[in-house]
Amino acid sequence: MKTSRRTFVAGASATAVLSANQAAFAQKKYSDGASDTEIKIGHTNPYSGPASSYGVIGKTIQAYWKSVNEAGGINGRNVNFISLDDGYSPPKTVECIRQLVEQDKVLLCFNTLGTPCNTAIHKYMNQKKVPMLFVATGASKWGDPKNFPWTMGYQPDYHTEGVIYAKHLLANVKDPKIAVLMQNDDFGKDYWNGFKEGLGKDAGKVVKHVSYETTDPTVDSQVIQLKDTGANAFFLIAIPKFAARPCARRAKSAGSRRSISTTCRRASPRR
Repeated sequence: MKTSRRTFVAGASATAVLSANQAAFAQKKYSDGASDTEIKIGHTNPYSGPASSYGVIGKTIQAYWKSVNEAGGINGRNVNFISLDDGYSPPKTVECIRQLVEQDKVLLCFNTLGTPCNTAIHKYMNQKKVPMLFVATGASKWGDPKNFPWTMGYQPDYHTEGVIYAKHLLANVKDPKIAVLMQNDDFGKDYWNGFKEGLGKDAGKVVKHVSYETTDPTVDSQVIQLKDTGANAFFLIAIPKFAARPCARRAKSAGSRRSISTTCRRASPRR
């Protein structure tokens, strides 16, 4: 049987492809941040700034991964958990995440905290195809696999919780006059929209709605405005710095202890 040039080239090409495939199967291939011995996971958390009280969450997660490593890791792989302080500042979050993705080459980011902070990195992480797993915020936007397949939430969304709080208030407060203090970002707006939906035809029972920025030094002026309404129910959408204790102290000092009661309060550890 004669071997033509075409037959020889075809046979050589098939041999080369088969050899290459065998070599590929023999050599394990991992994404950035993974190897036979390590899984590299990124994280951002406000260890400083207005939401620094949530720093304990980051420390708890670090302790968890340490315990996993001490127990043998994940299928023998050690978890290299890199947690950076973003100060609850979206621009700082972007800076930290770029470091984790482009320099540290993490496999994924886990439980990054804060609605405004995660909003700032949402598109970037999906463009880079780096998973954002179990983001520490209940904003409804995280449940959008069609447009953001690399982002996964895990907790009940704020909108739904807002509906529940409103229905609870209407069922338990006779003739409510509701005062609302809201953080002015996606976190606050999600809750507020859900709360209004839950009130339904009783939305007019909100006698005052004021907001604050996380950069504000205090919410004293907002609480004075709420005190002057004669409200008997108080819906608070705030991180701890601006939440129940500062408001209660200010309300008491203003002589409004009877007119403002904390019927529904939100100071969740998941911002």
